[in-house]
Amino acid sequence: MSTDVVEARPSNIETAAQMDNILHLPSPSQTFNGEARGSVHHVEAVMERAHHGGGWLLSGIICINILTLGCALVSGSAFNSVAITAVHRQIFLIILLLLTMLWMLFYTVVTSKKDQAVLFKDSHAGPVWLRGGLLLFGFLSLLMDIFKIATYVGYLHCDSAVKVAFPVVQAVFLIVQTYFLWFHAKDCVQRHTNFTRCGLTLLISTNLVVWMAAVTEESIHQTEIPDLNVNISHKIYRASYGDIKCKCSHSVCDTFKDAFYYLYPFNIEYSLFASAIAYVMWKNIGRLVGDHSHQSVKFCPKDVRLGLVMGILLVVAGLVTFIVYEVDILTEDEKNRNKALLIHFVMNIVIASLMCLSTVIGCIMFRLDHREHVSEKNPTRSLDVGLLVGASMGQIIISYFTIVAAVATGARGYLNALNLTWAVLMVLQLGLQNYFIVEGLHREPFHVMQEAALHTNAHAFREHPEMSVVLETHKSRYSMTLSPETLSWKRRVLKEVCAFLLLANIILWIMPAFGARPQFDHPIEIKFYKFTMWAAIVNIGLPFGIFYRMHSVASLFEVYLIS
Repeated sequence: MSTDVVEARPSNIETAAQMDNILHLPSPSQTFNGEARGSVHHVEAVMERAHHGGGWLLSGIICINILTLGCALVSGSAFNSVAITAVHRQIFLIILLLLTMLWMLFYTVVTSKKDQAVLFKDSHAGPVWLRGGLLLFGFLSLLMDIFKIATYVGYLHCDSAVKVAFPVVQAVFLIVQTYFLWFHAKDCVQRHTNFTRCGLTLLISTNLVVWMAAVTEESIHQTEIPDLNVNISHKIYRASYGDIKCKCSHSVCDTFKDAFYYLYPFNIEYSLFASAIAYVMWKNIGRLVGDHSHQSVKFCPKDVRLGLVMGILLVVAGLVTFIVYEVDILTEDEKNRNKALLIHFVMNIVIASLMCLSTVIGCIMFRLDHREHVSEKNPTRSLDVGLLVGASMGQIIISYFTIVAAVATGARGYLNALNLTWAVLMVLQLGLQNYFIVEGLHREPFHVMQEAALHTNAHAFREHPEMSVVLETHKSRYSMTLSPETLSWKRRVLKEVCAFLLLANIILWIMPAFGARPQFDHPIEIKFYKFTMWAAIVNIGLPFGIFYRMHSVASLFEVYLIS
């Protein structure tokens, strides 16, 4: 035996596998396990083809029709206040919410109680931190509905009762859906598969239509109508309740109205979280999951220091500049408005630059890391990657439109130059972060690598007792390597990067979600593309950009745990 073989580190699965090959140690158990896995995958594929059938096609048709009709009604009620009103949209949503609640109750009481209905649980689906986020956003959405009810009750004497009924029904829906997803997110249903597929697509479609309605209301509330004859475009437009002749019967209407508009971002994120969890359930219908335990990974904040501290400082600085921006941008003084834009642009440039730098460091760590890429089929990971890349396109589109407008107009003036710099850095940051997260999600967790290496080496030592001396000699080194309390420098750097990026994405979510709209406060794009076109670009792309930041937080937390 050569010395370099003996010195192989057991925490590295590639080195351990090479040692096994060099020693020519055939492993019947491994061969058997490989054949068994192949049989399981074959059976799984056959079963999934059998379960897809007509239910898969019918559920897709239901989803497309509900989403198309919902999009038409939401758009019509936003731009046409005569033929289609908010009341018509809310009646449609009430019907959807009631039908979805009936199906969830049927699934909970009937389908899930059937014999052999849920034989398998997907350990990767609905992790507790994701369901915890759903619970938090659900509570804040419930608070928003309470404020809406308190507001709209004051208008019952002169407006439709539907505007009170809708938040009541939605509040009940939030409670039922949160309970349903908390307890059934991991289910791999084997009974009533066709009906369950249709029910889950109804659930997904309902949440997406609610999301579209909330995004539209929030966009109308935040959209500015600038007067391009002067250089100010302060927020003179806010979505009003309705006819100005209809007066509220109590004195706190305006307070409640302002309060629930600040809760809209949480309701928007709740709908998307629920849709993502329901989609994974839909993919898991009829799926056979191997009987292998899912290792729980504990979150240890003490594993990170620099990334956590830098991230917290960044969040605090971002909040301070955001508050200054929101206060000064509402003033009539052009000098104060320009100062507010300057502070906002500089802060975002600093954030994007630090994120790019830390992401490059993380990518370098992945190049030095020898962990295997995950080959196991995982609907949750596939959805995470798809949502991550798809949602990032919203901010990328806005940034490229800004780049074209700034370059075409010559980028004259310091505000135009800063706006152009921010747009370029944002495109770069999104690309680097997407690569880092996707690469991290597709790597084997460190604890899996250690266990695989231990299994391989233990088999080698059983077959070759003479290597036991080597085992004793290097026992202390192995113990140190495999100790869960000890992190290698590469693992620590990865965790520091994840912690910093996570907090940076939180502040980049807070600023646009709670009202920062430099796209309308800085007039270069409005003058170049005209207001109607630019408002459409921003109001379509920005909601996806906001969701991207929150989804990045969830994905980075997952990468942090498996690093």
